[in-house]
Amino acid sequence: MTDYLKSLQKLFELNADAETAAGAKKYMRNKFEFYGIKSPLRKEIFNRFYKENGLPGNKDIAEITMECWQQPQREFQYFAMEMLKKVIKNANKERIELYEYTITNKSWWDTVDFIAANLVGTHLKFYPELIKPSTTKWINSGNIWLQRTAILFQLKYKKETDVELLTEIINKMQGSKEFFINKAIGWILREYSKTDGKWVTDFTKNMPLDNLSKKEALKWLNRKKG
Repeated sequence: MTDYLKSLQKLFELNADAETAAGAKKYMRNKFEFYGIKSPLRKEIFNRFYKENGLPGNKDIAEITMECWQQPQREFQYFAMEMLKKVIKNANKERIELYEYTITNKSWWDTVDFIAANLVGTHLKFYPELIKPSTTKWINSGNIWLQRTAILFQLKYKKETDVELLTEIINKMQGSKEFFINKAIGWILREYSKTDGKWVTDFTKNMPLDNLSKKEALKWLNRKKG
């Protein structure tokens, strides 16, 4: 482990809580180990760490991220994601490969959803020429987490959402029995309904969506109706 991350590890160990860790592990279906540091305290630790150690240079980002991903405790992966968000404006085009690594390793919704919306979504705005080849590759990959990323990367795009691309992606995923795919379709449609409710309403009427997707897609609009 680099000296940079050793300093972080010490802070994690000082603030570890076994009871919280056990609860977090259970909540994540025993997929990951935890130090047991809740989100508010974790943010404090990260801020303190950055004040004392700064952000890594561009040449060290990939190494530190990969190292975080190799650690058993989930807090390291959370740290890497937040770090990548802080340095995203300096990312070169090839950073997409690192994002793909984080999506396809130790994959679960808690990391993938953050990466899709906050890292991949922003990166593809910087490098729009990557959108079509990347999303095509992800949809055809057979990896549900890359597919979920292709669906969700526009989550924060609002009026900038490419509805033609979104329609194409959803069409390609039609008939999936995978919960995380159908949930993602509903989520992106629900989020876009806050921008264009009529489009989403018409879309859900005209597309043979999975019941879960349809229910999620219309949730905000139905709540708004009262």
